[in-house]
Amino acid sequence: MSLESVTQSVDEAVSGFFEPIAKWLGEVVFYAVPVGGTDLPLIVAWLVVAGLVFTGWFGFVQVRKFRLAVDVVRGKYDEKGSAGEVNHFQALTAAVSGTVGLGNIAGVAVAVSIGGPGATFWMILCGLLGMATKFVEVTLGVKYREVHADGTVSGGPMHYLPKGLAERFGKNGKTLGKVLAVLASFMILFFGLFGGNLFQVNQSYAQLVSVTGGEDGAIGSSAGALFFGILVAALVGIVLLGGIRSIANVTSRLVPAMAGIYIVACLIVILVNVSAVPDAVTAIVEGAFNPEGVAGGVLGALIIGFKRAAFSNEAGLGSAPIAHSAVKTKHPASEGLVALLEPFIDTVVICTMTALTIVIANPATLGEDIGGVTITSDAFETVLPWFPYILTVAVMLFAISTVLTWGYYGLKAWTYLFGRSRTSEVTYKVLYTVFAIAGSLLTLQTLIDLADAVLFSLAVINIIGLYLLAPVVKRELNSFLEYVRARDAGRETGDGEDQESVKTTV
Repeated sequence: MSLESVTQSVDEAVSGFFEPIAKWLGEVVFYAVPVGGTDLPLIVAWLVVAGLVFTGWFGFVQVRKFRLAVDVVRGKYDEKGSAGEVNHFQALTAAVSGTVGLGNIAGVAVAVSIGGPGATFWMILCGLLGMATKFVEVTLGVKYREVHADGTVSGGPMHYLPKGLAERFGKNGKTLGKVLAVLASFMILFFGLFGGNLFQVNQSYAQLVSVTGGEDGAIGSSAGALFFGILVAALVGIVLLGGIRSIANVTSRLVPAMAGIYIVACLIVILVNVSAVPDAVTAIVEGAFNPEGVAGGVLGALIIGFKRAAFSNEAGLGSAPIAHSAVKTKHPASEGLVALLEPFIDTVVICTMTALTIVIANPATLGEDIGGVTITSDAFETVLPWFPYILTVAVMLFAISTVLTWGYYGLKAWTYLFGRSRTSEVTYKVLYTVFAIAGSLLTLQTLIDLADAVLFSLAVINIIGLYLLAPVVKRELNSFLEYVRARDAGRETGDGEDQESVKTTV
């Protein structure tokens, strides 16, 4: 029996078993209600409302403190002797690498194709609102992180939900928090293995095959797929063994590189068609409030834009706090401010560049029922005939960085569930690398659909916790702002104080 027939049999067997489960959970998590002639997924509304609430609660922190956030990333307010494993910039790039990916390339094309140019406007707005949510969850991630004896750090919803709720609501809060923490860990682990690992490897391999002669090309065979999977698994395994420091060292170089390559390509298309830019901007703004041919009109364009942004930047899902928690700081809100830059980079900058490129190029495939990545590729190809090769490099970089970051997220979820012993960690890392190999051989689309539903289920749990713990975040923000004022004035700041030992009273 050939390798190809074996993998096909596995795909069919897995799909047959999990398809009913995936379908049921997907219908529950992504349940949509008819609004104004189109369907509104309630999970998207849940994420957007959270962004609105936190934007108001913290007085448009994403606007007022944007410059301060940039200063923190630059290291202006670094504190000597802080617990943690990576600096602010490395923590940011590690987290960004988990969100910047195919959603920025293919997802945006789908949004523009279905919702028209106006969907871009609403996508940007959703990204701006998501900055406030990201600020809240990451501040909590650092506030309630666990610093181990060896200097490594664990954080995320599996830590701030039980600790924060216990601190605010006592015994009942502690019990509820532990239950939610276990559920959060399982959801993060499941998505990490299938959505953050297997899917990324599978899609990057598919793009590589498409530019190397297809199934009859150099690596189109089962043997080529196996070689690719082993190569990616080896790279991921080596980096993953080094922990967050190793991952951060890679992503701090990889993320700027991959974003730079992609943005330069966008700018080339835009500059070549510079005379079309005013019309494109007009189409985006007018299309947001007066879309033609879009189901549901304005509301339809709004929902599509919000949906793509929410799925792209992951604000409110609880994943990013895991990477950000490893930062070296004594003030949790300092990293919360850094984190609000994440949706800005992911959605406001990269997604907008993609959308603007597509609107300006207006490829013939726009609006057709085909894969989103094809629309994006065709848009670039109108100016750069060789762009599919550049897109392949970008997809590979996006995929590898995502696999690395989700490998770390999954490890923290695994060790929360099964302990931090060396045996436990090695077991997980072996399992994760095996999934990377499988990614080039299997599609397992049903499990990937299931993983998406599981991850967005986490948003329900996580955001409830964010609402309950928002007063803690406000106190941490005030504490950091006082530190900044004292630092700027040249006064003593009490760097040696243990900020995390202060009890919260609200």
